[in-house]
Amino acid sequence: MSAAVPGRGRFIVLAAPSGAGKTSLVRELLRRNPDLRFSVSYTTRPRRREEVDGEDYLFVSREEFGQMVEAGAFLEHAEVFGHCYGTSHDHVESLRAGGHTVMLEIDWQGARQIREAVPEATSVFILPPSMDDLENRLRGRGTDSDETIERRLSDAVGDMTHWDEFDYALINDDLERAADELAAIVSGRDGAHRTGSEALRARIEAILDDAATR
Repeated sequence: MSAAVPGRGRFIVLAAPSGAGKTSLVRELLRRNPDLRFSVSYTTRPRRREEVDGEDYLFVSREEFGQMVEAGAFLEHAEVFGHCYGTSHDHVESLRAGGHTVMLEIDWQGARQIREAVPEATSVFILPPSMDDLENRLRGRGTDSDETIERRLSDAVGDMTHWDEFDYALINDDLERAADELAAIVSGRDGAHRTGSEALRARIEAILDDAATR
C-alpha cells in the first residue's frame, strides 16, 4: 500500500470468499457515510431477484463484456464460476478525482490485479468466523443449489489462503463490530487489523485449520 495521492479519494478494495458478508459490510458503511462511493462492477452473470441493475452490478452480455476487454475499459477483469466480472477504469477514476473514497468488492485474483494497477489502493480481506458459519450463510440465501454451495465452500478454502496478500484482514463474526472495524480502516485509523499482526494471524490460522478438516 503506497501513500495516498493528495486531492484524490482513497481506493478501498475488499475481497472475501462468497458468503463471508462483504456486501453487507459495504452496504452498512455506505449507510453510515454517504460521502463514500461504491464501484459498480460489470458482470455477465444473471441478475438475482433482489439485485438492481446499475446499483449492485451492471449486467451485460458476454459479447458486450468482450468488447469492453478489447477496448481496455477495465482496471481488472476475471471469470469466476463461469461468469465474467470487471471494474471500469473510467468509473473509478472519475469518482476518485472528485475526492470520493471508492469501495470495490472483488475476489482475491482481481485484488491482485488492482494492487498492480493502483499501488496506493488499500486492500482488505474478510473472513468468516468458521466454515460452518459460512455454509449457514450460503444456505440462508436460498439462491444456490446444493452443488453450487459445495463448490463455493470448496473454493472458499483456497480463497482464504490468500488473506496475507492484503493490507488488512477482518473476521466478520458480528456485522456491527466488523463494520466499525472496517470504518476505522477506511478512515486510516486502524492498526490492529494489519495482516502483520501476530494476534490476528493466530485467529486466522485457527479458521484455516478448521477449513482444512472439511
